[in-house]
Amino acid sequence: MKFSDGYWLMRDGVRAHVPAEAYDVRPGPGCFSVDAPTHPIRHRGDTLKGPVLTVRCSSPMDEVIRVSVTHHAGGTDPGPHFAVLPDRPDAEVHVDDTEAVLQAGRLAVRVRRGAPFGLSFEADGRVLTASGTKAMAKLELDGRSYVREQLELGLDQHVYGLGERFGPFVKNGQVVDIWNADGGTSSEQAYKNVPFYLTDGGYGVFVDTPAHVSFEVASEVNSRVSFSVEGQTLSYLVIHGPSPKAILERYTALTGRPALPPAWSFGLWLSTSFTTDYDEATVTSFIEGMEQRELPLSVFHFDCFWMREFHWCDFEWDPRTFPDPKGMLQRLKDRGLKVCVWINPYIAQRSPLFEEGREAGYLLRRPDGSVWQWDLWQPGMALVDFTNPAARAWYVGKLEALLDMGVDSFKTDFGERVPTDVVWHDGSDPALMHNYYAHLYNASVFELLERRRGRGDAVVFARSATAGGQQFPVHWGGDCESTFVSMAESLRGGLSLGLSGFGFWSHDIGGFEGTPDPAVFKRWIAFGLLSSHSRLHGSGSYRVPWLVDEESVDVLRSFTHLKLRLMPYLWGAAHEATQQGVPVMRAMPLEFPDDPACTHLDRQYLLGGDLLVAPVFSASGDVSYYVPEGAWTSLLTGEVVQGPGWRTERHGFDSLPLLVRPGAVLATTERVERPDHDLRDGVVLRVHGLADGTERTVVVPAVDDQAPARFTLRRAGGRVTATAEGAPGPWSLVLVGVDGEVVDGDRAEDAELQVTAATGVGALVVDLADGDDPRW
Repeated sequence: MKFSDGYWLMRDGVRAHVPAEAYDVRPGPGCFSVDAPTHPIRHRGDTLKGPVLTVRCSSPMDEVIRVSVTHHAGGTDPGPHFAVLPDRPDAEVHVDDTEAVLQAGRLAVRVRRGAPFGLSFEADGRVLTASGTKAMAKLELDGRSYVREQLELGLDQHVYGLGERFGPFVKNGQVVDIWNADGGTSSEQAYKNVPFYLTDGGYGVFVDTPAHVSFEVASEVNSRVSFSVEGQTLSYLVIHGPSPKAILERYTALTGRPALPPAWSFGLWLSTSFTTDYDEATVTSFIEGMEQRELPLSVFHFDCFWMREFHWCDFEWDPRTFPDPKGMLQRLKDRGLKVCVWINPYIAQRSPLFEEGREAGYLLRRPDGSVWQWDLWQPGMALVDFTNPAARAWYVGKLEALLDMGVDSFKTDFGERVPTDVVWHDGSDPALMHNYYAHLYNASVFELLERRRGRGDAVVFARSATAGGQQFPVHWGGDCESTFVSMAESLRGGLSLGLSGFGFWSHDIGGFEGTPDPAVFKRWIAFGLLSSHSRLHGSGSYRVPWLVDEESVDVLRSFTHLKLRLMPYLWGAAHEATQQGVPVMRAMPLEFPDDPACTHLDRQYLLGGDLLVAPVFSASGDVSYYVPEGAWTSLLTGEVVQGPGWRTERHGFDSLPLLVRPGAVLATTERVERPDHDLRDGVVLRVHGLADGTERTVVVPAVDDQAPARFTLRRAGGRVTATAEGAPGPWSLVLVGVDGEVVDGDRAEDAELQVTAATGVGALVVDLADGDDPRW
């Protein structure tokens, strides 16, 4: 919220109380508290008036400092709260007559006694950010109280994240409200709002509340990021990196890392679409059509109308279109498919569950005790009260029957339009529950899947989320239009979400609203299959490719096969997301924080750490993209592209810029029938520009509890040595040359040498002739 009127004045009706000095400092176990009166204390008489803010500094872990700003501490605190690591009592605190310092690893916060009041966050001998003059404040407007903080933003520093935001990728100059909304992908609203921002200045900031947080990012004050909440207290954490990856690693250590989705979920998903007409014959025709065209399919999804109209949700199959659901599901499973069905947390009045939930007290109520209802989305719908443990058990109990029937996964749609004029079962603050509701909803469903299917075999397809929601993958981008513009805004949303701690993300291939023209559909296929998860879904039209044009079939086959060949590599990237908090789809500033050309790049990304993807946003195939420093190799053509610099190219529908990072070793496979085989078996290691004197280790995790395969490659004195441990079968080594140079002592037109190991555990030694490319 913007409280000021320019730099000097406040808006009409705003009364600001700004700390004037650090009057007193009280040390405690692993913390210190500062009494900060909002006027100078010149004599004893000045101590008889307020306000006085209490500023407490503490630390939950190394490189992270928490600041809590409190005006009146006597209010109730019904929650909910984000589940973050607690403060530790052993942080190093130093207090003397001049200053107070709390040290958390290399990060420190410093408060100097007296006036003017301010906080300085320092690491490695420099100031990362600070709360300076007129920054922190207790404000009053229209009878309401707010607490605001403003943290300095350095010259040439940029802000990213704040959830899945579809507008400009760099948030500088924007007003961002952390308030979940069902607003599509074409506005400032977002389904997934996260009060965490990441900077390229060596730090990130997490505002630790599910409340409505209003951010003014270099907009109210050009040199500061402002954030405010209504109430009497504000708590935020400054997270030191210094690299963006280290910031994300620490942020997700605080709020939770993504669970590992099952390997089968990385294959192609096909949906019935939303308002289309379908029955088992329709579904079967789609699946048989995919089989006949050699289009590998992993998951079939039934959208809303698997249930009867006006009955969402009663979790009962529509008997008019699916008279034998259990038999149908078994027939799908006999084809090797997994099954996902659509659900939401709303109970329409016509559903028999409405009366059942009303009588038991499972539905959200108004202050007068009546059930909260409205007609937006479903006539007379109510909302399940997930703060009631009995209601949670009741809701997931209905889902258990579907699991018993053969369903494998749930699309947890909606959960954003949550009212505030209500009373929750556990007494939660309605304003805090608006954003937090999505967390309880998705956690309830995900935990059911983990309990029933086992950890590692649970996956949802969720739309709404807030901080911590990354623990329950996968999330998709919501309702986008079938245009190139919307395709680009979807990508911006996914990259922003990845910089907010979410490791896995998807989107509707071809767009949701409208019917994509063939060019949009085919370009979106390439983008979709080079995302962590890939789903064909739409609103009023089917998304099987042969209904678009025959070339779409070929394009879908090509990129589906490509993704399946990349599964050992992607599976390794998935494990990185769960262990380090680094997303599978990585914004360019995350991988290249020191390259200023990458600062604003939001139409390309890295898939894992070694594949640069530049989707094509034009029917003609014209695309411009940036290549960082080094010799990159096209995975599709073998062409070497030298960076740094911009490239402009034209690509057919079966192609796009897909470059392998210099020095990378890609673990791939030749198997293209499904994603969930033993990915350690039959690994093909594609070695790109391994420099002399270097060593690379590539780990391919197992899809079960077995040990991973570990491949180590070394280059020394014209000899490449590769060893393997834990590979259950034969594996191959492919040395990819540069510009057609000789790589094996003999002239090779394709500049590749392939040697296959006879056994799963062993070594390969490749001698390279004198005069070979020095990068080999």
